[in-house]
Amino acid sequence: MLRDGDHRSRPRKMKHMAAADQPTDNSFLIGGPERREIILVSYDPNWPAHFDAQRQRIETALGAAARRVEHVGSTAVPGLLAKPIIDVLVVIADVEDEAAYLPSLEAAGYLLRVRERGHRMLRTPDLAVHIHLWSDGAPAVETHLTFRDQLRASSQDRDRYAATKRELATRDWPTMNHYADAKTDVIRQVLNRAGAHPRPSSLDPCR
Repeated sequence: MLRDGDHRSRPRKMKHMAAADQPTDNSFLIGGPERREIILVSYDPNWPAHFDAQRQRIETALGAAARRVEHVGSTAVPGLLAKPIIDVLVVIADVEDEAAYLPSLEAAGYLLRVRERGHRMLRTPDLAVHIHLWSDGAPAVETHLTFRDQLRASSQDRDRYAATKRELATRDWPTMNHYADAKTDVIRQVLNRAGAHPRPSSLDPCR
């Protein structure tokens, strides 16, 4: 469910076929929108090790301020095709208190890309790693972990999600935001089968 910098927590108003035609609010993006090609690759067994390296880097930078560091997104699901981007979920006390974490992460080499209420996203200069930060207790945290765990546990859901991603990746999208929005229905179906019924805002941005 993590998106690649072109995302926002907001109610969904689009269906798959209409998503590319909808206007998008990009005011939360540091540096403005980016048009990036959607490239899906087969699961790489080295991805967990790449995550571990980032986890150590983040924990060294933040110390006890990092209450939880998790590998999320498609690269966290063995056997699932994915964009080759390592998504990392970091839980801190208060994401709005940027002084408590942002300078340390920037000093560690991460660049701020998203600033929106309740969520921040930083990334590496090569765009290969996205760090998503939420406050402790934010509904999005459990939503993303539930989605990841359901895909890990259910080959049926994993295959259905992969097929949706593969089909959508063949289309031309104005931004990654539109591509991510088009996956909302299948993501909600997976979460419902896992027994979760998230609010629309908690679906963003980890895909």
